[in-house]
Amino acid sequence: MKAFIFVLALALFAAPSMGKVFSRCSLAKELKALGVAAGDIPYYVCIAQHESSYNTAAVGPPNPNGTNDYGIFQINDYYWCTPPNGAFSYNSCKINCRSLLTDDISPDVKCAELVKRQQGWQAWSTYKYCTAPSSVNDCY
Repeated sequence: MKAFIFVLALALFAAPSMGKVFSRCSLAKELKALGVAAGDIPYYVCIAQHESSYNTAAVGPPNPNGTNDYGIFQINDYYWCTPPNGAFSYNSCKINCRSLLTDDISPDVKCAELVKRQQGWQAWSTYKYCTAPSSVNDCY
């Protein structure tokens, strides 16, 4: 019995993290810690709320063109990351889409910043809900 418990504990601690659901404030704090500009944090928080419900493991249903969106910011696999199925991707962020599904959101943030620089906030269809996002000052 002790051996079983030891193996189970080892498996739990050795297993890679497979996603996290943030709260509004925990995401704001994490974005701040990752160096996101203070003025951008409310937009990212709002987009994450509407895109993934703050879930880093979210994979959207297939888009009309057969692509999928990954992670807390729902990054598209045709343009930004290499999809698990090996389909063609421009992979502008130079990452595998699976890396967008863990509790470490630093790859998501880095890629989202590139998306924003190239296409603006309008790259996210949910931005229409975020044109005047709520302040996150109460989170700090």
